[in-house]
Amino acid sequence: MIPLKDSQSANIFPFWVFTIIAINIYVFYLQLTSINPELLISQYALIPNLVNFSDFQTLPPFITSQFLHGGFLHIISNMLFLWVFGDNVEERLGFLFFPIFYLASGAVATLAQYFFIADANIPMIGASGAVAGVLGAYLAFFPGHTIKTLVPFFGFLTVINIPASFMLIYWFFTQIFSGFASIAVETASIGGVAFFAHIGGFLFGWIIASTLKR
Repeated sequence: MIPLKDSQSANIFPFWVFTIIAINIYVFYLQLTSINPELLISQYALIPNLVNFSDFQTLPPFITSQFLHGGFLHIISNMLFLWVFGDNVEERLGFLFFPIFYLASGAVATLAQYFFIADANIPMIGASGAVAGVLGAYLAFFPGHTIKTLVPFFGFLTVINIPASFMLIYWFFTQIFSGFASIAVETASIGGVAFFAHIGGFLFGWIIASTLKR
């Protein structure tokens, strides 16, 4: 399922959503044009076995890793979900709080994944955890919205309106299933997908938004 547009656009210009997407695209351009992209990744990605919580210098990658991506599909999917769901969440959280919420979601998501692969030396990168936080907040704030979605149907692609609650809950449970499946094969990542980052970010976003909503 590929989201295209939600049923109710925000009443503001989504400054932070636009800015975050622009920063991600620029950083991805730097990755593509870097003479030594592996060095760039090693400097700004989160490498679990290098984390030392008593040494602050090892902690910035919990933030910087959110702006690196592993390929075109990785960044396009993340930025598409952020564009579709982010504007309403930005409007609800406000200009000052939204960027804090976004970065915090990414950090919590990365921490959730870190706990499962603390001894790994594979770099963790991507905005997926932060975007998952936005999805969790969207579910809490706007469960009644519908999402215009591109879906496969008997070998063809068609566009239908899907309730946001159904789409996001379905997405969340697929992450849970995939995450525990990854444990069964003794890894917290299948094909480079950090499922527990998605779960952690989504739950964080849903909890924060639900608390604010009450």
